[in-house]
This record gives sequence, structure tokens and C-alpha cells, in this order.
Amino acid sequence: MRAMTAPRSDKVFDGSIPKFYETYLTPLIFEPYAQDLAQRVKLEPVSRVLEVAAGTGVVTRAMVDALGASVSIVATDINQPMLDYGASTRADANVTWQQADAQALPFDDQTFDAVVCQFAVMFFPDRPKAYSEALRVLKTGGQFHFNVWDEIEENEFAYTVTKALADVFPHDPPQFLARTPYGYSNVHEVAADLERGGFTSAPEIETVAARSKASDPSVPAIAYCQGTPLRNEIESRDASLLQHATDVATAAVAERFGAGAVDGKIQAHVVSIRA
Repeated sequence: MRAMTAPRSDKVFDGSIPKFYETYLTPLIFEPYAQDLAQRVKLEPVSRVLEVAAGTGVVTRAMVDALGASVSIVATDINQPMLDYGASTRADANVTWQQADAQALPFDDQTFDAVVCQFAVMFFPDRPKAYSEALRVLKTGGQFHFNVWDEIEENEFAYTVTKALADVFPHDPPQFLARTPYGYSNVHEVAADLERGGFTSAPEIETVAARSKASDPSVPAIAYCQGTPLRNEIESRDASLLQHATDVATAAVAERFGAGAVDGKIQAHVVSIRA
């Protein structure tokens, strides 16, 4: 397990990041797992669902499509720019968008039939506290469904981009991807944090591999370098090198996967636990 302290910039999704995130990263890596989570929620009857750290709403939209318009969904995120972008992508009458901190949810106890979170628990400063909040707002018997990325080496585009950026910044290579989104891959740590958060049942954890596909090598390079807080890390070193760093990452992806359409492995752990 990597012991790296996350700076505040790891959690800042503002400026042009939401647009690049939704345009490039969502179809590249998030959509298959969003469909997976939505189908897991659908396995049991639900009338009210909370999504924490909803981002631009890829899971929100998948749940509306899977669960139907009669199910009320509250989509929350601490980053208002992400919520604003998500709300602008599609109008669904049964979805409420609300800014909220996953570690201090503004909802009453036992309010929701299910709580859902896609690839965001890694960003929480105090994960057991966030888990305790999910447990608090869940009705007895309700389920908390979330996913975390497996280690970065199992996620080929992210690994390739991270290695490429070490050539651009050899004395201070950006480590955002390895440190944060891909830095919480130990399922035993996840289970221990859930127990510390107050869950008493055993989590069901399934490792799910999928394929990440793009029309050309620039897509994953732009997605990671400009659609995540990795952009903040690059610009903090030298803002004038953002495009150069993206170009170097593009070349690295092309060298490994080809100059045309590219196809890489992605892998995540999907966790379900009952209140």
C-alpha cells in the first residue's frame, strides 16, 4: 500500500476539469462501472437513493435509466462545478442535485434505501467517517454500493500516462494517479475502514475487469492530464508545460497501444455492504 500524503489539489475539480472529465474520462473508464453499480442497486426494491460524490452524474444517469422515474435520487458532491456540469447534461425530474460533504451529510438518519458512490471514497480525508455517514442515513437492511480502482499497474492507460510524465518532470514526477485514485486498492484496508465506520456485516467485494477503449491515443492522455486533478499537479510545476505533458503522454500511449484506436485494461473492486 502506498503511503503518500494527498495535497488539497487532489480534490479540486474546477475550471475546465469538469468538461474534460465528462467529455473524455467518463466514456473512457467510468461508464461500464456506472452501469454495473446501477444494476446492483436494481437487484432490490428501492424508492429513495443517495449518491455521494456524484461528479458529473454518470452513475446518476445510469440509475435513472435502470431504476425508472419513480425512484427519487439525490445526487451530491462537494465540488459545486461538477454538480453544475452534471445537472446541465440531462434533465431528470426525479433527480435532485445538492452540494454536500460525504463526511457530514445533511440528511436525517435512516432516510435512504441505498447509498451509492463511484470511484470517490479514495478522495475522502477520513474514510471511516464517510462510511459512518453512509451507514447513518441508510435504512436498516439498506445497502451501500461503491467501487475503488485496483492498483495502477492493473489500469494500463493510467499507468502509461504516469510513467510518461516522469520523463517530463524527472525531479518531481506527478504522482496524483498512483497516490489517490489508484492508491486505495487493498481490499483488506477497505474492509477494515468499513468496520471502523460502524458496519457490522461483512462486505461483498468483487474484482471486475473491463476494457477502456478510445478512438486514438490522445483521448486517454487528455482525459488524465486535463480531466483530473493531475492537471493541477502539472500546472503547479509549470503551467506552460500542460500541452507538452499531454503530448508526451499521447506518444507513450501510442507507443504501447498503437497509433489508431486504442484498447487497454481497467480493473476495479466493487463493494456492497448492508446496514
